[in-house]
Amino acid sequence: MSHRKPLIRRTFLQERYEILIKRQRDGKATFNELTELDDIVNRDPTIREIVLIENYFMPDNSDDNTGSANPIKETVKPVAHPTLLERLKDFFGRLFILPSEQAKALSL
Repeated sequence: MSHRKPLIRRTFLQERYEILIKRQRDGKATFNELTELDDIVNRDPTIREIVLIENYFMPDNSDDNTGSANPIKETVKPVAHPTLLERLKDFFGRLFILPSEQAKALSL
């Protein structure tokens, strides 16, 4: 019975991403390689998720010594959607008020 390590399945883009990240961290990446790295991150959703996790959930030791993570929930604020009453009020306001305001603007 052999004790082989299980194979890790990676796509070409994942392999290329690893190579480009190593070159970027070493400071040897060219502009074309950085452009390719950006394209790979934007094109592949699994790699994009890995990058987001690394950037927002891993502690950054260079900033401070606390080691606290910066979760996305702190940076993204929820959007307040208008209620039905507010939308109706805006609709009727635009329907009746705007023509008179436009007439005033044209007369000036």
